[in-house]
Amino acid sequence: MLRNLIAYLDSVKSRDPAPRSRAEILLYPGIWSLAFHRVAHRLYRARLYFLARAVNHLSRFLTGNDIHPGAKIGKRFFIDHGFTVIGETAEIGDDVTLYQNVTLGGTDPANGIAGKRHPTLENGVIVGSGAQVLGPVRVGARARVGANAVVTKDVAEAATMVGIPARAMLVDVTAYQRDFLPYGTPCSDCFDPEKQKLELLQCEVEQLQKRLAELLAQKPTPDLPADDVALFKERGRA
Repeated sequence: MLRNLIAYLDSVKSRDPAPRSRAEILLYPGIWSLAFHRVAHRLYRARLYFLARAVNHLSRFLTGNDIHPGAKIGKRFFIDHGFTVIGETAEIGDDVTLYQNVTLGGTDPANGIAGKRHPTLENGVIVGSGAQVLGPVRVGARARVGANAVVTKDVAEAATMVGIPARAMLVDVTAYQRDFLPYGTPCSDCFDPEKQKLELLQCEVEQLQKRLAELLAQKPTPDLPADDVALFKERGRA
């Protein structure tokens, strides 16, 4: 058990360079949230729903994270900072990282129909701060969800999603090959397809403006009558 705890703390330290020791990591609210959830989930599976909810509410009061007792969470799960919401039917794989203010939310909360309502995050997924993953969607292994993105459709394996609604973006290969990508988004130049389209349109407009100026410069000046030339000179227009 101690060996598993040390391995878990080391996995957190590999994703967060701030702590100076394993003991410091033990103070993280995300660590305590996971510990409380392990207890609440066992009570939930034993059909002790009231006790499971009581542990859940105590955890939320102490840590700021709200993880439903029914959520299934894999190994080495890490919530960086906190204020995260995870729904009842959410499923989270191994080595998943969530940043602050993430919601793994459900759909149709008022229809009274039980079943899969929340997302499934496969192994190695990173979800950036403020992102919302809504509905029974599947986020593929090693996928990254950028900050404040809203995901409502399935995400392919190793994809990087940004925007509202979230869409896949191209990532530089050096960023893609990294084992861990903080906040799910590379901080260097991002190859966003929509941004590229706008840049191409801007280049075309600049080329058209340049060509128009050349055509206007080549256009011969019309011959004006002598009286009109004198009038333009008086007004400073000739």
